[in-house]
Amino acid sequence: MGWNHPDISLEETMKLIEGFVDILVLASGYQSSGLLAHWDSDNIKRAFQWALFFENVFRRLSSLDVYQESIQELDAALSEMTSHPSFPQGLADLSSVTLRRARSFLSEHLLHNFPLRDLHLRAVITAIVEMDLSDLSQPEHDCLNAYLNNLTLQSRICMRDTSTSSPDLTPTVQTEKSGTDNFTKIALHELFRRQSSVSCVSVIEEGLDVLSNAMRHSSRTDSVSSLFREQMNHETVPALLRSADALVDVVTWNRWKSRALSYFLDKRTIRMVSGASLIFSDANAQWQKLFGQLHISEKSSKNDLHEAIELLLLGSIASRWNCIIEHLMSASYDSVTISKQYHVLANSVFEISQSSHQIEEIKKSKEGGILDYLMGLLGGQIHLLWKSSPALAAVSLPFWPTLFRLYLSEIEIQFKGKPSMIRCCSCIQDTNEHKDCELAERIWCLYFFHVCRSQIINGACGA
Repeated sequence: MGWNHPDISLEETMKLIEGFVDILVLASGYQSSGLLAHWDSDNIKRAFQWALFFENVFRRLSSLDVYQESIQELDAALSEMTSHPSFPQGLADLSSVTLRRARSFLSEHLLHNFPLRDLHLRAVITAIVEMDLSDLSQPEHDCLNAYLNNLTLQSRICMRDTSTSSPDLTPTVQTEKSGTDNFTKIALHELFRRQSSVSCVSVIEEGLDVLSNAMRHSSRTDSVSSLFREQMNHETVPALLRSADALVDVVTWNRWKSRALSYFLDKRTIRMVSGASLIFSDANAQWQKLFGQLHISEKSSKNDLHEAIELLLLGSIASRWNCIIEHLMSASYDSVTISKQYHVLANSVFEISQSSHQIEEIKKSKEGGILDYLMGLLGGQIHLLWKSSPALAAVSLPFWPTLFRLYLSEIEIQFKGKPSMIRCCSCIQDTNEHKDCELAERIWCLYFFHVCRSQIINGACGA
């Protein structure tokens, strides 16, 4: 039977919903151009009136058996619309159920955007107070006192609910009865949820700061240095290990490990990887269009170009983030010379290039699409990668054989002292071994992550 509403067709309904989607996108804080969206109280009231319209329509449809097939037909159309590559991923769960709580859905987007500016919050509060006072002015003679009494009661309820449950456990799917809730109650619910979420994030950031600072300074402790010197001077240690081609010492190994972990746990890095996860969750065509609009190239500002490269690298490892941190935290000292690490890496390039089936699978993956785009952005200027963290380059590039070979070729040039556009150390000129320089650190990072590539690249780490 399909859609059978007597007053409006399915096509007309979908056009109205598409208009509401545009409102929700703007409610999230930004225009399609990336500029901030500015809301005043009048526009917010109009948006809430649209939301209330959808609540009334879809509550009525869902309450009558005769319209059940219409609901199913509409959900099928909504599913087709939300699955389109250009549809905003943040609204991918849009359905008839969502539209039955459209005001709450709109409030989430209006009040959970980041940052919540004072002018924006003032406009939201002004709009909801005016709408509720308008609704109370007819049944209540003293509407202001009635509103204040309701506000006091609702504040106590919201504070009680948020103090006994975490933000993730706070219900966001309203019951049918919630359709009678006033605008203030809905907004208060979202404001308290936001406050609770911000508090949790603050606690997590403080914990990360403590952990990051501890890791940053752990390799500089006197006890570790003394332990290593004692081990190296012990009579059972072969003299070869105390020669010019000595192993990577414990102090240097720990310093590189701590530096890598500090980068991955840094608040800026975590914010960037969070943003990258959101950007690259969209279809390739969509995020590539976004990057294209930024007009980033080698002629761009150096900071813009380097941040774009960093964002792409972080996007390629976002799904393996936990595995990377777990590997860094659990790894123990491994005594291998930088020279041997370099030769192991050089030989591994040929092993990767022989796996054509694996390369084809990688090209079809999300990570492959990101690194392929990075290849085009670099335009053969592989030295641009040397502005990125050695650990970030090491954990992401082996996933893409072409980039890995180019990066390792540049390392070979540096390692052998051949002419290059960049020079990260003066070891060759000073006739010294590469042991405690940037090049040695980049080789160590590649070796550290690459020898465990079956775990890190495929994400096969422990729970």
